[in-house]
Amino acid sequence: MPTSSKKEVSTLLVVIAFATVYLVWGSTYFFIRKAVLHIPPMMLGAIRFLIAGSLLMGWSLIKGERIGTWQQIKPAIISGLLLLLVGNGAVIWAEKTLPSSLVAVLVSSSPLWFVLLDRPKWKENFSNRSVLTGLVIGFAGVILLFSENVTKAFASPDSSKAIVGLVVIVIGSMSWAGGSLYSKYNSKTTATISSAWQMLAAGLAFIPGIFLGHEWSGFQWQAVTADSWFALIYLIIMGSLVGYSAYVWLLQVRSATQVSTYAYVNPVVAVLLGVFFANEHMSPLQITGLVVILTSVLLINLSKYRTTQKKPELNCTVKGVVVEMGK
Repeated sequence: MPTSSKKEVSTLLVVIAFATVYLVWGSTYFFIRKAVLHIPPMMLGAIRFLIAGSLLMGWSLIKGERIGTWQQIKPAIISGLLLLLVGNGAVIWAEKTLPSSLVAVLVSSSPLWFVLLDRPKWKENFSNRSVLTGLVIGFAGVILLFSENVTKAFASPDSSKAIVGLVVIVIGSMSWAGGSLYSKYNSKTTATISSAWQMLAAGLAFIPGIFLGHEWSGFQWQAVTADSWFALIYLIIMGSLVGYSAYVWLLQVRSATQVSTYAYVNPVVAVLLGVFFANEHMSPLQITGLVVILTSVLLINLSKYRTTQKKPELNCTVKGVVVEMGK
């Protein structure tokens, strides 16, 4: 697997990548909701990922990267289907009928699935109290942040749709975590080529859903509003080309548990965008949830930071012993 050694990775690049995933993906819930108002879900997924994947593949080829052999492409295709077709597809489908705030809460279960499915890291994760505490606190914080919205959603006449959406999103979250871990441990090519193949595979896989769901029936391109087109463009450029590529790269250079904290921060970003750009107001309960979430992310990242700081010390000690023995 062509991952970069953590020692060789620039801390600044890691910070920028985390900031990108945290901030950009926090805004995509809003833009997905805007897009699916006039573009059918499966069609949206196909257009978004086929265009983004083609652009990224073209850019990679211009840089002189090789598209890879079948043995290198296969893991990317599997990852793409798990991550983008099932994982992101569940979000797109759910936001057709559910409030984006409720979807954000359900998606925030992803970090828990990362810990449960990351078998190679079970010993490390389950023995780390800071990580476990951070995960539980983070999920509780997201519930606090959106508790009022969730209560309204389940109290509405269409509460049955919320329950179906709950099941779909949980399955999608499990698939996203599984696909992320599969990509982390099985990727055999660069992050950009891997991302490109993942998006192309998912984009093609969305096409049968267009016909099975009869999305062409009654659909008219001219009926799509400028807002929906802008949302689609934003999802292609920022959500896929920038955000998703940063995510795949982070999986190669940082632990999956640490990377999964995006699922706690994204809802915070979504709420803050509403406060600053849509004149929305935060209740005391929401502010409490925001503080709780940020505390959980701090706990998880501090724990991972301490772990990486201890490793160099251990390596120096081992080298010292070897030198002494050599004498």
